[in-house]
Amino acid sequence: MRLFVRDKRFYLTLLAFALPIAAQSLITVGVNMADNIMLGQLGETPMSGVTLANNFISIYQIMCMGLGMGASVLTSRFYGMRAQDSLKKTVVLMFRLEFVIATIFAAATAAVPGMIMEIYTPDAEVAAIGIGYLLISIPCYYLNGYALTTSLILRSVGKATVPLLSSVCSFFINIFFNWVFIFGKLGSPAMGANGAALGTLFARVVEFLVTVGYLFLKDQKIRLRVRDLFMSVRDLVREYISISIPVLVSDTLLGLGNSAVAIVMGHIGATFVAANSITTVVMQLATVVIQGISQASCTMTGITLGEGDTGKAQAQGVTFAALGVVIGVFGCVLILLLRGPIISAYNITEETRALARELMDAVAVIILFQSANSILTKGVLRGGGDTKFLMIADILFLWVCSIPLGALAGFVFHWPGFWIYIMLKIDQFIKAVWCVFRLRSGKWIKKIKSA
Repeated sequence: MRLFVRDKRFYLTLLAFALPIAAQSLITVGVNMADNIMLGQLGETPMSGVTLANNFISIYQIMCMGLGMGASVLTSRFYGMRAQDSLKKTVVLMFRLEFVIATIFAAATAAVPGMIMEIYTPDAEVAAIGIGYLLISIPCYYLNGYALTTSLILRSVGKATVPLLSSVCSFFINIFFNWVFIFGKLGSPAMGANGAALGTLFARVVEFLVTVGYLFLKDQKIRLRVRDLFMSVRDLVREYISISIPVLVSDTLLGLGNSAVAIVMGHIGATFVAANSITTVVMQLATVVIQGISQASCTMTGITLGEGDTGKAQAQGVTFAALGVVIGVFGCVLILLLRGPIISAYNITEETRALARELMDAVAVIILFQSANSILTKGVLRGGGDTKFLMIADILFLWVCSIPLGALAGFVFHWPGFWIYIMLKIDQFIKAVWCVFRLRSGKWIKKIKSA
């Protein structure tokens, strides 16, 4: 089997799917970077408080991504099969689950914000800032959750430009209102970290209106309308649980694992949290293309298998893995080139600056492996329906390797920041090798029945 398929249509289709997704991810990173730089002007404490609060919110966002990606495994396959009723039922099931998850997070945040922040940091000042941010962000659970999941469903049927338009609108609104509320411009009081939360809330409203409004009012591929939300979905529940729920579980455990990593960092100290918040933005910037290809490969694999061509799907899977290696090398170089200019944009101490440089060196190494494994785990293998295998891999390597080794490196051995970060992300190295063997076996291609 060739390493790269020789079919121009494959690469044109990949670009058509991946470029809007990558562009949307780039805009999201731009918003996060702008937020970080704005808050960084206020000092390390506000930046750390918001970063740790967002680590809790990111658990929810990752669950939404898991819910949406799990559903998109089915929707892309049903779209390829031209099974319209099953396509609609999948989206309805996803929406019902989304409401339950959003309500749980909203209730927990309203009831015990202090307890949430105490998990992440023992610093009372940092925790107080995080509490204010969390409380203002409560409506975002519903707004952002439905926008995220709807975006993933639209991408799975080839409508990636709508989520991109949503992100463009959100980008300008978020930056403008953050500038107004954080620093007290145009007659507004200077709200600091709370201003960042309020600016984000305004952006989430726009995201919701654009994506969900389009789905119900304009879309002609899924053709879902408000009345369909009350349709019976019993005949699809078993297939949905078998394929989609493992993705939700896998991504939820990934979110909790990332949160556990944040807890380790939070207890190492505010300096480590501040340095990591800078590193995280750079990591997101370097992986925008990876995210685009990951989601594109999931959709393309699902559609190809829905058409019944397993040989073509296997050949394309090998090409996606090879592209992951190439992109990983470019990502590594990009991080090494950008680390200096980005760190210099922050108002931080020399200690934090030195630590941020160490963490970026670690990220440059990690991305070499993360690129290929993300394209396989979040893309090809997931698109093939191999969700239970991936759930086991995520649980095993993150919770058995990364978190214990990272904690030992930070709390027991007191290793340098570079090695602590490598240990916290060791699962990326292991999964890269593990998933290549799974791809070669062909066992990742699963049959899916329509309702």
